[in-house]
Amino acid sequence: MGRSGDLPKGLVERYKAGPHGWPDDSGCPVLHVDMDAFYASVEIRERPELADRPVVVGGVGARGVVSSANYLARGFGVRSAMPTSQARRLCPQAVYLPPTFGLYQEVSAGVQAIFREITPLVEPLSLDEAFLDVAGALRRLRSTPAGVGAEIRRRVLAEQGLVCSVGVGPTKFVAKLASGLAKPDGMLVVPRGEVTAFLHPLPVSALWGVGKRTAEKLVDVGLERVADVAAAPLPRLRRLLGTAMAEHLHALALGHDDRAVVPGTAEKSIGAEETFEVDHFDRDLLRRELLRLSERTAATLRERGLRGRTVAIKVRFADFTTISRSKTLPVATDVTQEIYRTAAQLLAEQTPPGAVRLIGVRVEQLGSDGAEQLLIDAPAQGWREADQAADRARTRFGAAAIRPAALLGERPTRVGSTEPRPER
Repeated sequence: MGRSGDLPKGLVERYKAGPHGWPDDSGCPVLHVDMDAFYASVEIRERPELADRPVVVGGVGARGVVSSANYLARGFGVRSAMPTSQARRLCPQAVYLPPTFGLYQEVSAGVQAIFREITPLVEPLSLDEAFLDVAGALRRLRSTPAGVGAEIRRRVLAEQGLVCSVGVGPTKFVAKLASGLAKPDGMLVVPRGEVTAFLHPLPVSALWGVGKRTAEKLVDVGLERVADVAAAPLPRLRRLLGTAMAEHLHALALGHDDRAVVPGTAEKSIGAEETFEVDHFDRDLLRRELLRLSERTAATLRERGLRGRTVAIKVRFADFTTISRSKTLPVATDVTQEIYRTAAQLLAEQTPPGAVRLIGVRVEQLGSDGAEQLLIDAPAQGWREADQAADRARTRFGAAAIRPAALLGERPTRVGSTEPRPER
């Protein structure tokens, strides 16, 4: 879309959310969340001593290309997709790092899990951005779209140590534009009744589908702003761009975009995780948290008619080092105690000591609970029946009606939510 300096003065500030509120977000159910300088930010999180340095991630060889640059490096003109050799000429003092894609995928999964705790209508676009439709979640969350956006920003920072920008609007097109203009570390809210006022001052390059050549073609005939495209007669646009492109751009310029948020693929795992406000060494406390998380995860499995064969734990230490450990069971389960015993064993036998910032439980290899496979010498009535009785009690009397005795003590202070988080 070009640089923000090309925008009319005050356009962005008019729609910015601040500590004291934001524009009217009624009728704006679509959020676009975009992580800021994602690869570079993850690398800086892992190496905090780089926080005040320009950081560039990408190919470090002679033919390398920049994948990500933090905002300090961007201040020297470094941009994504730029040859690394050019970036080195612009900013020789930067730290140049090769990408760590496995780490980025893991962090992305954690961020996406936050989204899916809020709404099942999540459409990932890449590792670092996604659309969310929060219309159906507002009553449950007792919030508004912008309130949800603010909560997402808070949680991503608290749980992943990263910042993101959020666009809130009535359509996907508007929300994505808004998140881009909110960067870095901001949120823009475009009211439903002000869509054209927001769009029309923007350069034509802001329209989805307009690349460099199309933009040049439009500017050459005097169509420099979105308002110009909206006002242009359709026959003229068709002659210039062809029927399909002309009608597409004309609709967008008028604020029309009927694309729905399309969720990702079916669930591959279900789990829950906690971020502590204070790091913890105490393994007894960590085991209690694993029990709490196992209980919630198992309840979600039963609610959705699923069982899983693989139990995994996730542990993030105080320095943000994160490990995952897993074990596959002989029989799929949705039983709290079976999940907990396996998780506790993984913690005891496969997790090194250290102060823990985050702990999580996940069940993978999901399938329908269908017919139950029985183990030899298994009791006729056991833990699963106890879980089912507890489910019925919670349904009737509330979530706190019945709990394991080990969880009746004082709970550690948390930053993150304790709701189960499905992963896709």
